[in-house]
Formats: sequence, C-alpha cells, structure tokens
Amino acid sequence: MTGILRRKKSWLALLVATVLALPLPATAQRFSLIRDAETESTIREYATPIFQAAGLSPDDVRIYLVRDAQLNAFVAGGQNMFLNTGLIMRAETPSQLIGVIAHEAGHIAGGHLSRIQDELKGATAIQILSMVLGAAAAVAGKGDAGMAVMGTGTAVAMSNVLSFSRAQESAADQAGITFLERSGYSAKGMLEFLEILSGQELLSQARQSAYVRTHPMTRERVDAVRASLQTSKYANAELPAEYARLHSRMRAKLFAFIEQPARTLQTYKESDRSEAARYARAIAYYRIPDMAKALPLIDGLIAEFPGDAYYWEMKGQMLFENARVADAAKAYAESVRLLPTAPLLRVGYAQAQLELNQPELTRDALAHLNAAVHVDRDYGLAWRLLAIAHGREGRVGEAALALAEQAMVENRLPDATQQAVRAQRLLPEGSPGWLRAQDIKIQADAKRKKEKK
Repeated sequence: MTGILRRKKSWLALLVATVLALPLPATAQRFSLIRDAETESTIREYATPIFQAAGLSPDDVRIYLVRDAQLNAFVAGGQNMFLNTGLIMRAETPSQLIGVIAHEAGHIAGGHLSRIQDELKGATAIQILSMVLGAAAAVAGKGDAGMAVMGTGTAVAMSNVLSFSRAQESAADQAGITFLERSGYSAKGMLEFLEILSGQELLSQARQSAYVRTHPMTRERVDAVRASLQTSKYANAELPAEYARLHSRMRAKLFAFIEQPARTLQTYKESDRSEAARYARAIAYYRIPDMAKALPLIDGLIAEFPGDAYYWEMKGQMLFENARVADAAKAYAESVRLLPTAPLLRVGYAQAQLELNQPELTRDALAHLNAAVHVDRDYGLAWRLLAIAHGREGRVGEAALALAEQAMVENRLPDATQQAVRAQRLLPEGSPGWLRAQDIKIQADAKRKKEKK
C-alpha cells in the first residue's frame, strides 16, 4: 500500500507510547506507556466507585498504564495515577488491584502530592515529572514482541521524587479502607497485596519491588488493615461475578502482548479451553505470525460472544496487520457499532478506512476521529490520523492544527509552536481553529520557558 499511512507491524491494539524528554540521567531517559481500550475500560470499571467514594470526579483522574514488569503503582502531578503492567499481571484477583487503586486514591484525596512539589526543585526532577505527565503519546517503531518499544522501564531517579513517608502510607491505607467500605468493597484484596509485599522488606534494596521502595512497608500497616476487616460489614463482600472474567481476560491479553509468543503458548496451553487462555493463544499465534491458527481462535470467541466489541477490535487488528485492510475495516466497524463511546476503537476503524484511501471513507474517518479526540484529547495517533484526513480533504490549515495538537500531546514543544504558527497563517483569523492554534502556541512557549529555568 502507498501513501503516508504505509502499514507497519507496530500498529497494535496495545499501543506503546514512548516519551523522550529533555536530557536526563542515563537511568531516566525513557518511560514507556501503553494504550489499550479493553484494559483501560476494565480498570475504570474497578476504579470508578472508589473515586466517587473519595469525592473525586472519575473523569478528572487520569489513569496511565506503564509498560514495566516491576510491581509498582504511583500518583504524580495532580490527579494522575500510574499502574505498571507488572502489577496488573501480578494481581491474582480484581480485589487485589482494587485495593491498590484505593490506596493510591488515598494519596490523591489526602493531598500528599504537595510534598512531591517540594521535592521538584532540581532541574532533573522537573524533567522527570514533565516526562511522566507528557507521556500520552507517540506510538512508534516496530519490535519483535509485536509492541513498539523504544525505551523500557521507569526511571530509577523517579523513586526518590515519587516516594511517600511511612505516615503518609498509613494515612493512604486508612483512606483507602474508607473508600472501599463506602463502595461496598472488601479490604481483603488490599490485605493480600500488602502481605505479598511485606516479605520484601527483608530483601536487599536491589531485589525489592519498586512499590516497596516508593511505598515504605511496615508490619503495623498490615496489622491495621487486618484489624479493619474484623469490624467491616463488607469483610466478606463478593465482587460482581463479571469482574473475575474481565480480570482474567485483561491479564491474559497483557501477558500475550508483552511476553514472547512461545512463553504465552507454554503458559496458556492448548488443553486450557477457558476464554482467557483462548484469547492469549489467539494473540500469540497472530504475533508469530500464524494466522491459520490465530483467526479461528478469535472467530470462535466472537461466535461465543458476538456482542463483545474488543474481540471484534482484535480481529480487525489481526487482519489490518496482515494486509487484509477491507476485511479489517468491517471488523472495526462492528466493534464501533457495539461500543461507539470507546475512542480507541474509533481510531482503529478510522486508520483502516484511511488506509483504503477512498474519498467517501476519508470523510467517515474524519467523523470518527473528531468523535475520538472530543473524548480523549491525549492520544497522539488520533491527531496524526486527523491531520492526514484533513490533508486529503484539502484542509491544510486544519491539518496543521491537528499536527500542533499531536506535538503538544507528545511534548514536542518546538514542533507544536511551528505547526500552530502555520495553522494560524492558513486559518481565518478569529475562527475557532485559529484561536485554538493561538492557545497551543502560548502554552508551548510558556512550557518551554518553564523547562529552561
């Protein structure tokens, strides 16, 4: 296929965002995030009652998925929560992950982040936090794991900036327990997770998980959570049955995309006919690639769960990356029909439409992309595709504005300024687009000045 949308093996349902910030120490140069509609939706399902119980607006708390095997989670820069894929895959039950989310929500609600601001006095610390918060973005390159990873691991230097005192950890535990109680959740998962971590205090720092290094553990914390369970009317409360299914699917999907296919097939054996195992094997075979085995597996899941938008999305991705773009567009279309509120599904569909390079599909892709960025403005790929669509329609000013938006999301401040100036030259003065370009230029210039201090 020709054109600016030349396909690569890296366009996955799990998209890796790699942030390259200002010059940093060697241990802090790269910070990798992933985007996945299904995983994000599952975690939102868990977290929304917690945020509401904490008096936080769920829409205001931004959740980021960090591609890192370390067992860790942290909050930074206001209402931003970061969960490592290692932690998600290590959590054996939804209750354990919900316990971590409740604890981190305790840090946000308790105003503990003000302490971090005091720590952010050195230029390196500012750059690290800028890297973290500017991370929504660039989907890049190809990797043999099927995920485009230009950098791996979280910055070691962040551990000092994003750490809390023992007193704050205990306070976050107590707040988290309160939020769980208000939500009708049991704190049993929080206790189980703390018990997993408590043994690590005896290990050398090099062998401890990142969570232990940034969240000081004490036996008293474990005992306090256990004591709260003894008086809680929700101590034995059961989670919705659907949560277990969502959790096993989420873990299987992450495992299959992050680990090598051979390990996935060894872990999720052919004899395992569970839904999660079949899902993992479908992804593993597609990554090999062995589409003769991958497609029947995903088709079997679709036949069993025809109303599942994420299985249709996965089929669309498989077909798209194997040059069956027209068929991929049909699968993506069904995923969007089933779940029109999911912006990442709309972006996947629009990408397939643009790859087909037909004028009527370009106009439809524009509609899907505009709907996507209206909900999720922090997705660099959506803005890039929007620029392509506008360009094909001859709207060069709108294309420049979309590129400015993409650059701003990806923290490429000089590019954001350049494209914003270009957009202002091309758009009618005083129009909404012209005014937005002006805002981007002002924001980018102000951020550059702040980072130079």
